[in-house]
Amino acid sequence: MEELLELKGFLLSGNISDALLLVEEMTEMSKDDKINKISSYAKIVISHLIKRAAEKRTTRSWDLSIKHAVNEIQKTNRRRKAGGKYIADSELFETFNEAYPFALDLAAVEAFGGHYESAELGAMVDRDRVIQEAIALVLGEAT
Repeated sequence: MEELLELKGFLLSGNISDALLLVEEMTEMSKDDKINKISSYAKIVISHLIKRAAEKRTTRSWDLSIKHAVNEIQKTNRRRKAGGKYIADSELFETFNEAYPFALDLAAVEAFGGHYESAELGAMVDRDRVIQEAIALVLGEAT
């Protein structure tokens, strides 16, 4: 809210260059917020996919959580008025790759009743396959 009042002040005083700088800053802040939200949901998707792969089973709860998180990623990533996406499809691998270590920690707490440490659980699954499956779900390419 503070930024909007500052922007209004710049515009009313005719200070267009500072107003434009502030708009750029606000745009970056908004994009960073979207990326952080997408990353949070990516951790959820990946953690459940890790558990699914390691335990070689799934639950209705995991499936629902994956479905919900994928939907939220798709919704958050969509630019409504300008069209396009905040994170391009080609950049999704980096986003999911960065989320993987945190998702592995989450999965280790839950998979097999928390019996394995993150590194042990990670050795049971194919990291690239999990990430590719997550991306395919977000892109609507998986069943």
